[in-house]
Amino acid sequence: MVTSSRRIRGLDADQRRDQRRRQLLEAALALFAGQGYQNTSIEQICQHAYVGTKSFYEIFDGREDCYLALLRDVTEQIKAEVTERLAADPPDLERAIIEAFAHALIDDPRRALVTFGAAAAVSPAVERQRRANRRWAAEFVESLWRRLEVVDAGPSTHGIAIGLVGGLFDLVADWMLDNDPADAAHVEALVEDLAAFYQVVRGGL
Repeated sequence: MVTSSRRIRGLDADQRRDQRRRQLLEAALALFAGQGYQNTSIEQICQHAYVGTKSFYEIFDGREDCYLALLRDVTEQIKAEVTERLAADPPDLERAIIEAFAHALIDDPRRALVTFGAAAAVSPAVERQRRANRRWAAEFVESLWRRLEVVDAGPSTHGIAIGLVGGLFDLVADWMLDNDPADAAHVEALVEDLAAFYQVVRGGL
């Protein structure tokens, strides 16, 4: 005899778990961005999310595991936004990708703070995730260059792409220190700096 799982407020057990996970990640984003990883406790995340600590540990192994899940979640959001822009095939594709990259990070400044600020020196596992993010971004750049027939793929091209992505990330991290993401002029200046750096690297290929 097959029985369906108990539904509460129209949600089954899996849906409720997904909802709690989303609430915890939203709380983690706000707290890690606002006060840093070291100053944020599991209890604070749970209180902010209105989720019990028991439910937290049913989803995450601990604070680091929650942070890694948040990094992956933010990365997937950025990937989706940049890939969507690529699929639209705008006239100036490279400029459009740079703009999409910048806005994906700073339209919600918490993303940049979590990705670049709070993640620094958290743990080897977090650093591996950060490096994985950079490798994905470098592969994305390489695929763009192949699409535009800028250069053939090769070991040296991958190294250049890794260096390019690292430089772009550092420019955003440095910009976050003294600029206002809500100021359109500041954002445009960032896009111009990113585009200029990109063109210098691209021109050397």
